[in-house]
Amino acid sequence: AWATLGPEQEYFLIDKEYFDARLDLVQTGRTLFGRKPAKHQQMEDHYFGSIKTRVIAFMTDLDQQLWRHGVPSRTRHNEVCPAQFEIAPMFENLNLAVDHNMIVMETLRSVAEEHDFVCLLHEKPYAGVNGSGKHNNWSVCGPDGKNWLTPGDNPHENAKFLTMIVALMKAVDTHADLLRASVATAGNDHRLGANEAPPAIISIFLGEQLTDVIEQLEKGGASSSKAGGEIKVGVTSLPTLPRDATDRNRTSPFAFTGNKFEFRAVGSEQSCAGPNVVLNTIVTEALDEICTELDTAVAAGTKFNVALQALIIGLVKKHKRILFNGDNYTQAWVEEAARRGLPNLRKTPEALDAIVTDKAIKLFGKYKVLSEVEVRSRYAIYKTAYEEAVVIEARCAVTIARTQILPAVLTYQSDLAETINSVKAAGVQDVSPTLALLNEVCDLTGKLMAAIKHVEELEEGGKPLATLAGMAELRKYADTLEGLVADDLWPLPSYTEMLFMY
Repeated sequence: AWATLGPEQEYFLIDKEYFDARLDLVQTGRTLFGRKPAKHQQMEDHYFGSIKTRVIAFMTDLDQQLWRHGVPSRTRHNEVCPAQFEIAPMFENLNLAVDHNMIVMETLRSVAEEHDFVCLLHEKPYAGVNGSGKHNNWSVCGPDGKNWLTPGDNPHENAKFLTMIVALMKAVDTHADLLRASVATAGNDHRLGANEAPPAIISIFLGEQLTDVIEQLEKGGASSSKAGGEIKVGVTSLPTLPRDATDRNRTSPFAFTGNKFEFRAVGSEQSCAGPNVVLNTIVTEALDEICTELDTAVAAGTKFNVALQALIIGLVKKHKRILFNGDNYTQAWVEEAARRGLPNLRKTPEALDAIVTDKAIKLFGKYKVLSEVEVRSRYAIYKTAYEEAVVIEARCAVTIARTQILPAVLTYQSDLAETINSVKAAGVQDVSPTLALLNEVCDLTGKLMAAIKHVEELEEGGKPLATLAGMAELRKYADTLEGLVADDLWPLPSYTEMLFMY
């Protein structure tokens, strides 16, 4: 058997002129400052609208370049957020798909330059709107080339399908922390949990009909499913299964979508390799343990179908907590997940710890995927990469705030003061509205300057999470000032310009 993959690659395009004027984009890949515009993605008109002429020319050249490299690029379209797009290939062998996706990312960047664009692959280049992911559409094919996650036309294939479903339930429930760790990066932390990105809590979405089957199995057996095209399963007491009736949940991190699972938590700038190493290994372990139990039961005289039924029912009962079809963004789900005992590793530092647990080291060692030394070295590399990314962002934020934003704000203060004096000299007595504006700007300027110093202190103290919180506070004051300072004085291209003018 082998795994197949179809990675959907999301990305943003920005006019090169605006990119070059944003030190934060140049150095970190995301905007560290920027006031949300009145209109952004609320109307979803970009998603449903036509592709702009300049962009379709870029996409056409991109496809031609990818086809020359043997990359089976197939679908391209607008995404929900303005200036955001997606490209998706045909499904192929997982290892080849991973390599092809690396070519896709590099080609996106190079072709964008030819059209005076810059391609942004950061998971969250703009705050408050959709980020970019790499939807990891994963499945398994057998020696006969048939997809094991597709309900088939005979009892044997459908028993195999249900076995794969419960194997994935077992794998994801047992190693939810490791799956979360596989997508833990500084960039992805800003994306997970909102705007069509799944949260840090790993759960499985099966859809209404398949969940109904699983719930009946939990009770000891089932003989029917909810309305829809049905096929019979010839294993004792197993139910009929719905065919091609899955819905979709964009808030789920691991969703069944008809004949594959979509791991939506993978970041757009990541290589697919790491998450799929984890996914392949945990599913291998689950199938290995299932097959071992079946062999033992059959050797003891139990009929295969009876043993399989009992095993499937037992696994459903043990791992049903990992299933959730609702809204993953709600506080109610956070509380419910805690009651179920599911891990909620919200930030990269705590998520990465799962890599070096005894459980993870034993898993990778058992199947000769990674030695303990290799596991620990990867942990050290990922941890250092995260910490360095935060340091770079903090220093960049301080530089922009001190050398670009602050001078513009002080100039505006001076302009307001001169205006007040000029108006008074002209005989106007009531300048209170303008004076109130000046006082507001001065107050925010003081807070901005204090926040700059605070971020410097936090960064020097080596506390990444505290540093990020300090940067958020600094941004709050800067973004508020952007809404007050004269547009011709503001030194940075605005969100409106970057998202709409291309």
